[in-house]
Amino acid sequence: MIETVVFYVFATICVASGVMVVTARNPVYSVLFLILAFFNAAGLFVLAGAEFLAMLLIIVYVGAVAVLFMFVVMMLDITVAEVKKGFRAFLPIGLIVGGIFVAELLFVAISWSMAPETLADVVKAAAPTPDNIHNTRAIGQLLYTKYLYLFQAAGLVLLVAMIGAIVLSHRKRKDSKKQVIADQLARRAEDAVVLKKVETGEGI
Repeated sequence: MIETVVFYVFATICVASGVMVVTARNPVYSVLFLILAFFNAAGLFVLAGAEFLAMLLIIVYVGAVAVLFMFVVMMLDITVAEVKKGFRAFLPIGLIVGGIFVAELLFVAISWSMAPETLADVVKAAAPTPDNIHNTRAIGQLLYTKYLYLFQAAGLVLLVAMIGAIVLSHRKRKDSKKQVIADQLARRAEDAVVLKKVETGEGI
């Protein structure tokens, strides 16, 4: 009974936070509601017995992605008027996509029925694990044994993406002025400062 109540509390707050992410007028508030949605989703993962995914959601998404979103939003200084410029042009497409999502949710809600088992029992029955091995250790054994090459390939993809981002950010542009630290350090004082004696009543 307690698990069911906690599940509905987390699910309600998560859905409400997701709605506020879309409907909030201030982009900073949208990011804060997104962080709240991540925390409640992590709570749902804990109830499902997937504590590793909950920890991953908090560390990666809340600790890195959401904070990055916050910095980007605050640095760009997005105004509400600029965001709403193309609202009417894309309103029909948005209504169609939103209608499809609502129809799918209604279909799932109508066909769904509450099972007597708890959520943790359903997950354990779908993917049984030994009692002496916890969830995080089981995932680690699968990643570094059966799916080792796929895991390394995913790491290489992230490495290539990181190198591409660094190359794009450090590319030379003709319309931008940047300091060349090596040229500044190599410059001599004789070349930087010129002393001239100016006679009285005359210019340089």
